[in-house]
Amino acid sequence: MRVILADDSVLLREGLSRLLEDAGHQVISAVGDASALLAAVSRDQPDVAVVDVRMPPTHTDEGLRAALEIRDRWPGVGVLVLSQYVEKPYAAKLLAGATEGVGYLLKDRVTEVAEFLDSLERIRGGGTVFDPEVVRQLLARTTHVDPLSRLSGREAEVLRHLAQGFVNAAIAERLHVSLSTVEKHVNAIFDKLGLLHTPGYSRRVLAILRYLDE
Repeated sequence: MRVILADDSVLLREGLSRLLEDAGHQVISAVGDASALLAAVSRDQPDVAVVDVRMPPTHTDEGLRAALEIRDRWPGVGVLVLSQYVEKPYAAKLLAGATEGVGYLLKDRVTEVAEFLDSLERIRGGGTVFDPEVVRQLLARTTHVDPLSRLSGREAEVLRHLAQGFVNAAIAERLHVSLSTVEKHVNAIFDKLGLLHTPGYSRRVLAILRYLDE
């Protein structure tokens, strides 16, 4: 696949570039700030852009804002946010839009090269990949209500797998249950969270966003 990397760490950019090229992928650009990232995406139209959250000039949220702009302007470009931080409002916005080809992984929790490469492949193929810790923080108790309090332990487990982008068949395999059992859990999640079937909306995404911190 054709990849653009955006991270202000030269060592990380070089390391990721070598890793991807060794795996047979093409790094068409590696940049250190959000402006250069947007220019590179506009020029080269990669399959996936790998984006850090905090980049120059302020080292706050430039990368995530650029990621949202890429999703808006070039919806065919997959976006993987690779960060040390969980920026909840921006992560929620990534999920609130079209969820095809988007991911959010934490650098310190990526422990297997094969898993990282698989995440990129899934994003290129239109999948959704979210680190479980990102999902946990997004689903954390708020001042209003804990969305997980209505769910059984197994339903909460299924919801976490949904948020990581797994389809029902893959969840069934991972949890060692039948596909029909997973489908029943998914429907129970929707019912307990009050998510009605509405054309044009993904109840899987709404299940995650229902009680997010604003």
